Amino acid sequence: MKNLDYGIIGNCRTAALVSKTGSIDWFCLPDFDSPSVFAKLLDEEKGGSFHFEVSDEYTITQSYHGHTNMLLTRFESPENGFIVFDYMPRYQTETNRYYMPPEIHRYIRVTRGRPLVRIIYDPKMNYARGEARHEIVDGYIRTYSTKDPEDKVYLYTSLDPEIIVERKEIELTGHHFFLLSYNQKLVTVDINRILLEYERTKVYWLNFVNRSRDYLQYNDMIKRSLLVLKLLSYQHSGAILAALTTSLPESIGENRNWDYRFCWLRDASMSIDTLLFMKQRTAAERFISFVKRILKSSRNETIQIMYGIRGERELTEEELTHLSGYENSRPVRIGNAAYYQEQNDSIGYLLDVIYKYYLYFPGTLDEVEEIWEIIKNLVRSVLASWRKPDRSIWEFRTRKMHFVFSKVMSWVAVDRASLIAELLQKEYYAGLWRREADIIKAEIHEKGWNEELQCFTQAYGNTDYDSSLLLMQFYDFIEPDNERYVKTVRTIKKHLYHEGLMYRYKAEDDFGVPTSSFTICTFWLIEALFKIGETEEAREIFEKMISYSNHLGLYSEDLDFQSKRQLGNFPQAYSHLALINTAVLFSEEKRLSQFIRP
Repeated sequence: MKNLDYGIIGNCRTAALVSKTGSIDWFCLPDFDSPSVFAKLLDEEKGGSFHFEVSDEYTITQSYHGHTNMLLTRFESPENGFIVFDYMPRYQTETNRYYMPPEIHRYIRVTRGRPLVRIIYDPKMNYARGEARHEIVDGYIRTYSTKDPEDKVYLYTSLDPEIIVERKEIELTGHHFFLLSYNQKLVTVDINRILLEYERTKVYWLNFVNRSRDYLQYNDMIKRSLLVLKLLSYQHSGAILAALTTSLPESIGENRNWDYRFCWLRDASMSIDTLLFMKQRTAAERFISFVKRILKSSRNETIQIMYGIRGERELTEEELTHLSGYENSRPVRIGNAAYYQEQNDSIGYLLDVIYKYYLYFPGTLDEVEEIWEIIKNLVRSVLASWRKPDRSIWEFRTRKMHFVFSKVMSWVAVDRASLIAELLQKEYYAGLWRREADIIKAEIHEKGWNEELQCFTQAYGNTDYDSSLLLMQFYDFIEPDNERYVKTVRTIKKHLYHEGLMYRYKAEDDFGVPTSSFTICTFWLIEALFKIGETEEAREIFEKMISYSNHLGLYSEDLDFQSKRQLGNFPQAYSHLALINTAVLFSEEKRLSQFIRP
């Protein structure tokens, strides 16, 4: 069974996917949302990759180097062996400044014998829209597009460049390296430089993880998910991506294929909430700065559900018809037309995070005043829209309804704004917004509850079930022991839980009835069951879920109900934040004296 058996490496500017056999099959330069240089993931023939060909006698295994984002691929035969260390440099150079060039380092260490290897270096520029040409200049390989000679990359190596270009078999001894860069290097690139960057980057990641919570159970998978969330953050702006990839299908052969290399306020706010919980304060501060920038510019404009990673408002969608797609699942899309949608839930997550920011990270007076103006603007938007139908958390493209969970998150938005007003001693706003929040809550209980089904339903007046409603207690809309919530959890599980996984909903949408499980929904069920006291069943489902990750503990957006293969964009921030949130329910935190950990 084919699966998304990839590791992710990155440096918070861009990232790459490396297959379990050491092939770089997805890499965009110079940034996350830039055109790809390697896209074999989306077209096996045309996409391009960077890999090692060895004889069939080799066994290939893969792991991360401890709690880092540095990937080790081991090639072992009876007589020979070598390891490929893949990483992208990232480390602090001075306060709030980082070295994170758009480049990949591949350090090769021969462990025994004299391995014979053929190196296939096959970049295809700009989503493989043109032919690539190599030329050897001053000991490095410059590769450029025939359509645009300025679209180029540079490969530095300790091996003979001619052998690389001609794809001849080579005998490895000692230590070697490749450095693939978007920019021409101005420093001497040799093995000593590579080893220095390796150690600096390793120390950075170890320090990052050391600042987070530790647990006695599930600690390694919690830390791996934390590292994934960090890799999906864009250093230059503070934005957080939904996923690294575009157009990996939710179901093979179908057309639910979207570009997730953007910042949804919903996904990013959920990620920041989890990072805050894990004591990663800097990520929260950077995201709040991103929010301040985009919302200040939106003062007289509609607040969007999503933005480009630099704050771009227009994310025009187009199809790349020359690419066959992952397992021939067309279309391949870049851009995302959902940016114009009305999704009334999105501001709720954001104001929940801003409330926690006010609670835990009091800023200077000018910062607090600046965010206060943003809050008032956000609440005005919510109060103007919450009574209207929208497209929901699930981004229906051709229909609007009065989605119950959108109403719940509208309540969250106004509730958190009222709490912030109380913190700031703004009694007028606190009282005004509390009354508005009470009105929203009363309507949800009146129109969202179906007495016959004994359950909150997906939308007012319908009889469909929706996994998002499991989050009602998570955001304090309702107590977990409330009879209505308990009944809703049990009813939703009865109708949407299938083959050990959850449907997001079974109602027909723009593309028919969903045929795969949205990974985060099963994690939501686990937490909901835990909260209503059904802890043994919650743990049982959790133990099954953690067995469905790939070989490195990574999760995509979706899972196939029968085979449990991973589907959808990868790795998915949603899935990893949800793993952390549920794993800690069954884990005991390791407590250390503040004097022990530096």
